[in-house]
Formats: sequence, C-alpha cells, structure tokens
Amino acid sequence: MITILFYACKEEDKVKSHPDKVVMSQGDSLKIAAEIENFSPENHINSMELFFGKPKYDISNIGILVYDGVNDLDLMGPRYVLGQAMGVKTQLIAIKQGNIKTVMGVEIVPNTVIDSVSQLDILIIPGGFTGTIEAAYNQNLHEWIRKIDKTTKYTGAVCTGVWVLGATGLLENKKASTNWYREEEFLKKYKAIPANQRYTQDGKYWTSAGVTAGMDMSLAIMKDIYGDKYAQAIMLDMEYDPQPPIEGGTPEKTNWAVNWMMKEMYDGGVNPLIDSLERKK
Repeated sequence: MITILFYACKEEDKVKSHPDKVVMSQGDSLKIAAEIENFSPENHINSMELFFGKPKYDISNIGILVYDGVNDLDLMGPRYVLGQAMGVKTQLIAIKQGNIKTVMGVEIVPNTVIDSVSQLDILIIPGGFTGTIEAAYNQNLHEWIRKIDKTTKYTGAVCTGVWVLGATGLLENKKASTNWYREEEFLKKYKAIPANQRYTQDGKYWTSAGVTAGMDMSLAIMKDIYGDKYAQAIMLDMEYDPQPPIEGGTPEKTNWAVNWMMKEMYDGGVNPLIDSLERKK
C-alpha cells in the first residue's frame, strides 16, 4: 500500500498540487525517486524512512486484548490502523486459552494469552458489553495490565474498554474519554477526569469514546509515532473520510427519544450484571 505513494512522488506537480496539505520539496522527491529505482525488500524500510522520516519511537510489538464479547469494531478498527506500522508484530492477546467470540458472534483465534506476554510497546484494550464488565472485575487481568503498562510507550483503551483500564487504577487523576453511556459516572468511579472528547491523550495514556472513535484514536497514535504523512497514507488506504447519511453518533446530535431508548436498553443489561459482580467482591 505505502509503496504506491512513492510513485506518486516522481512528478513534482503531484506533490505540490495542494500547497495547504502535506507536501515534499523537489529535492526530497528526487531522492525518493532514486530509491524507487533500486527498490527491493531489503531497502524498503530505508525508502520508507526517507519519505516519512524516522519514527518518534522504535515500535516492535503491539498487543490488543481480546475476550468473549469484545466489540468487533472496537477490536478490528485499531487492529487495522495499528497493523500498518512497518515491521511491527501485532498480536491478539486472550485472557485465557481458546478461541473467543465477538459480540457479533465472529470466532477469533488469538495469537497468544496474557500469561505468555511480558512486554509490549503498545497495549490496546477494546470494549464490548458483558465480557467487558466482567473484565473490569478480573483482578488477575488487572495485575497483568499494570505489569505490561510498566513496559509500554502507549497504553490505550476504546469505548467501554476504558472501564477495564480504569479498574486497574492507571487512569486515576488522568483525563479520559469513554463510551457516551453514563460517561462521567464511570470515569469518576475510576477517579479519572472526564474529557468529553472523541479521544484523549494524557501522557502515554490514550482513551476514546465508543467504537468508531477507536479508529480516530489509533490514527492519532500513528500520527504521534510516524508523523502526518504516514497517518494520511493509512487514511488513504482505508479511504477514511466519514460522511454518514444522517446527523447523530453522539447524545447531543441524536434525537432525544432515541437517546432515552438506548440508555434504558443499556441499563437493562449493565445494571444487573454490575450488581451481581459487586456482590461477589
């Protein structure tokens, strides 16, 4: 995917046609063109660094937590975006042995389990529904997250996955975003500071609102590591330019009756499970 960008840079008018966008000098274009003439798998990374510059950090391994009931897009959105990192090993890490099923019933074969992972450069915790709430009460998982967090350059969570990260204590006194549902209540429960943003960075901690916001957060992480041009390349590969057919997606933009109905529906599933888990503590 990224290689195609090099060919687009052979002609100066192509890289300077949008002066308000990310552009290159003619000298850079010529250097990259020279690299392309000798392109091979062996010099591919050098060519990439010439185009995009050196990354902020050397990232070698990324882990995304998976468990039964994980939200499909919470998982696969960040997996796709972060998977565009050059030469990086990206793993789906399960809480226990065996395949898992997403909230939509898709069966996934994890790469490994938490007991086999002792270091990550990036950890992402996606959200879901009942499985996420149970994970927010799983002390063994919390211990592993705290241990891995000592090794990470980025620790992130998507949607209700922020509840799991919050339950570890790592978000205490940090700004954070999460799913719109009872957002402030859950963030304050974990002593985090509600940011009321689509995604939020506080130091190395990155958190996002629900589901699709995880892609925006992941793009922001990639931008932070690799720069604007790399993030734009990923966005172009995805043709990521959301244009929904109707206004919505946040409580403020959603019809009040729809908003009320969704909250009542979530309450009916969330409250009994939390009450049950609280009694078992």
